[in-house]
Amino acid sequence: MGESSVIGGWYVAVRILPARASSNGRAPNNGDVRPDNRLDFVDQAFFAGHRAAGQTEVMQVVWIYEHAMDMDALKRFHHNFGYGLLGRRIERSPLPFARHRWVLHRGQTAIDIAECARPRTELSDWADERSQLLVDPERGTGWHLGVLPLTDGTTALSLVTSHYLLDGLGLMASIVEAVLGMTRDLGYPPPRSRTRFRALVEDARQTAWDVPELARAFVAAAKLGRGHWHDLGPSAAARPREEQAALPAGDTGDAFVVPGATIVVNLDQWCARAEALGGTSNTLAAGLTAKLGEHIGRRRDSDGAVTLALPISGRAEGDTRALALTHARVSVDPTRLTTDLRDARAAINQALKTLRETPDASERVAPLALVTPKGAMKQLVDGGLTDPDRPVVCSNIGETAEMVWHLDGTHAEWAMARGTRQHVTRQWLEGIGGQMQLLSFRTPVLNKIFISLLAYQPGAENTKAGLRELAARTLAEFGLTGEIE
Repeated sequence: MGESSVIGGWYVAVRILPARASSNGRAPNNGDVRPDNRLDFVDQAFFAGHRAAGQTEVMQVVWIYEHAMDMDALKRFHHNFGYGLLGRRIERSPLPFARHRWVLHRGQTAIDIAECARPRTELSDWADERSQLLVDPERGTGWHLGVLPLTDGTTALSLVTSHYLLDGLGLMASIVEAVLGMTRDLGYPPPRSRTRFRALVEDARQTAWDVPELARAFVAAAKLGRGHWHDLGPSAAARPREEQAALPAGDTGDAFVVPGATIVVNLDQWCARAEALGGTSNTLAAGLTAKLGEHIGRRRDSDGAVTLALPISGRAEGDTRALALTHARVSVDPTRLTTDLRDARAAINQALKTLRETPDASERVAPLALVTPKGAMKQLVDGGLTDPDRPVVCSNIGETAEMVWHLDGTHAEWAMARGTRQHVTRQWLEGIGGQMQLLSFRTPVLNKIFISLLAYQPGAENTKAGLRELAARTLAEFGLTGEIE
């Protein structure tokens, strides 16, 4: 098929695969040989490291339809979605030092339609509730879809997926494929299709083939001075234990969802303001992220700068990796951002240029995850969350493909997307020094930019109302207005 979709952000392009396409790692399967279904080294490190540290990361997209939905079309989307890259799960190797494998998983949970309508004011609470429902990339299912009728006559949808099966741009592409009715024959075997003896023999032999990769990873780690593979994925930052604030009174260690807010700004206003400040739409999103980071205490102690972590997608046609991305880091002075974005724009462009020219350290040392004991893995992942620079994550999806909004064949009127963790506590968030991330995407059809913000500040009250107030105040500093909920 000639149909393709481009989703642009930080130099990102995603092309949708032809219907029924088969793929092997990073290239389509030619149909003659079963693809190597072992996880990519980065996927293995991300999954194994987080499992050792007891972390569970998910992605969530929420849509609102202000008109009657076509439920039959939504059911078709639901079926097709399970026959894309989310129609799989991870099967562990019986060898502790071998890579895990992708296997098929067609078992889908039914669409969860709420029995009782709720007011629009409870939308964010419902989204939080959905984000905490179990997804299991090993046992399945790795995703779920929920529907909520709202008392104002509108309808909300929530799609939650495991981050260990796919990243954000991969998720967007998979949504488009499902809307268009495109499915994939990945060539993966069904679960438990190998006997234990066969699995031991095959994995031992194929692990031997990985020895050169391991040797190169050891050399790369030695040159770096320490293993950086634990930096994979979104990161938060922490202060030393002695500097951490006391927990709020009454905190019992129960699960706590990081407060979030959704900001919607007119796209013409947004672009005009970016141009007036000497930046671009992407630069303005980064500037807003840095300014918000300044307000919640995420400036560096050494020079007062804010460190931005920019996820950069490398996903290409035929790519079946879960994580097809790297991260650029850039330091910006937050004090001048509301009046001039030129320095920030130059710093971001240089960071992206450097990333393109320099191989990512995390990819080079990722094979070491195979030979790292679980206890050491946990320490490395925990250490990756204690970055003294207190980085803030700025994910810029850019202009979304129109089909991302068409789950039932018609265009939704509102949406938000975010990455979040399941079942964390205030103690854990205080222990890592808090976190902040911003994700933005644009839709010309609605002429709007949608911004999702998640933030936790150690020692603060940390409520949704407080975060919305901070978002409104920060928007005003940039000369912007918007709807915030």
